[in-house]
Amino acid sequence: MSESDEELDFPELQTSGIDGLANETALRALIDRTGYPIVQQNGQRRYGPPLDWRQAPPSKGTEVFVGKIPKDCYEDELVPVLEKAGPIYELRLMMDFSGANRGYCFVTYQSQEDAAKAVQDLNNHEIRKGRPLGICHSVDNCRLFVGGIPKTKTREEIMAEMKKISDGVKNVIVYPLAADKSKNRGFAFVEYESHKAAAMARRKLMPGKTQLWNHQIAVDWAEPEQQVDDDIMSTVKVLYVRNLMLNTTEETLERMFNGAVSKSDAVERVKKIRDYSFVHFRERDDALKAMKAVDGTYIDGALVEVVLAKPVDKSDPRYIARNAHKNATTPVSTPSNANFGALPLLSYGVPAYDYNAANAYYAQIMAPYVQQRQIINRNLMARPTPRTGRSGAASSSKTTLRSAAEPNSNEHRSKSLLEQILDEFCTKNGWGSPVYQLHSAIARNPTNTADVQLYVYKVTIPGLVNLGMGTFQPPTLSASADEAKNLAAETVLQHLNVPLDPSNLLLQHNAMDATSPPPPMMPARQLIPTPALYPAVPIADTSYLSGLQTIYHPASPHLYGIQS
Repeated sequence: MSESDEELDFPELQTSGIDGLANETALRALIDRTGYPIVQQNGQRRYGPPLDWRQAPPSKGTEVFVGKIPKDCYEDELVPVLEKAGPIYELRLMMDFSGANRGYCFVTYQSQEDAAKAVQDLNNHEIRKGRPLGICHSVDNCRLFVGGIPKTKTREEIMAEMKKISDGVKNVIVYPLAADKSKNRGFAFVEYESHKAAAMARRKLMPGKTQLWNHQIAVDWAEPEQQVDDDIMSTVKVLYVRNLMLNTTEETLERMFNGAVSKSDAVERVKKIRDYSFVHFRERDDALKAMKAVDGTYIDGALVEVVLAKPVDKSDPRYIARNAHKNATTPVSTPSNANFGALPLLSYGVPAYDYNAANAYYAQIMAPYVQQRQIINRNLMARPTPRTGRSGAASSSKTTLRSAAEPNSNEHRSKSLLEQILDEFCTKNGWGSPVYQLHSAIARNPTNTADVQLYVYKVTIPGLVNLGMGTFQPPTLSASADEAKNLAAETVLQHLNVPLDPSNLLLQHNAMDATSPPPPMMPARQLIPTPALYPAVPIADTSYLSGLQTIYHPASPHLYGIQS
């Protein structure tokens, strides 16, 4: 136990916000029954782990998020319900300064099976009459996204620099440009030994003061890796092949993979999208044999990576939410309404096999239609004043794309308000704190040779995931990570119908082409979110939009598939 931890002194529970002696008695009875300790630590109460636990902590996939908890509901009510799914290793109840809970907790079970059972059986279970709990899987993310890296740097150079500025670096994942394999895409994914190590590195590097090779970098959580049940993966007969040359054909791939298993018809079909493809086999054994033979070899001069594709879980609320858009009235990507950075509401169907990837075809569908410049820089807030906290006047002058390395700009001084509003709104509704995940693009300014790093955040509201509407993404890119985060918060608030006082919020739209109108925001009444980068497979390498070159990135090298 660390020095910052302290055993709960039950006579003090009333002063920390727990109501009355009855609750104290109930907590004592719970401890006596289970033998689990309760410890106060950094804004949370930890129930467990069991004192006689001598093994390593449970593996990934054993933790679930529990939201929509009544503010006066504590361990004595939660544990008896949650342990119906199986023995609990640890429960972490988030607390505020008044002693009330913040409406959510994290529960670690002793096995992945019990965690899955909790999500399946206890989601929407009424902890009290008319108060159902929201339960979904929690992801122990150990990976950070690092943007703004010079495209000439190698994986080894990036790893060496990251080890200098952060502890616990385990691996660095770098992807080459599709058009030039000697260069990276301007970003990397850094894997750490643990979630704690990744969180400490993120906290250290987030303020925006860190530079690598005299380049300002942007750091935030990467898209967590999609977990697929082992039983499902044991039936997969489709391979995902990445890092292909743009001129590699489907016929070349079919010959290569048929040859790898010494058969002429082992491959059923091949679908190639820019620099990656999906190869369907008739038999799983042939797929496994071909994967082993071709992975790490060269095809048309490019070193390729081959893994099993991960199929989609059709019961996943995010899959359901994406499909809901097929019948929605939201605009699709056409010359008249295309928004740079917005995901198209189109998908590609592959018979007899479902893939997961609104974004896998994102640039493929988008690029042929986009004819307008729609890169928007938003000044979301005016500079704070001592009297109101915000400026009462809104400037009508247009702004230009600003660098993320300008921390003293007005945007940086007032970025946190919308994020705070969203966090408070989610906390009050028991949905848990919003999870922000950073994505980036590189825009090549047609007026000069300088590249501009652009950013967009995807926001996940844990408590809404099981309702099929927990993921949101703005329709535009921003010139700095801070600005992108503020825009993401605003987008979520609009989707959730949270009123924003227009007299206090300065919403200035600035297009790179002054004649091009700003893209409209989604209607506030529409609660189905824009299809976001889930899972973040490689959506494209380069697409040319009115002179601007955009480079998108995958957030995980192991999330593959396209949606049927």
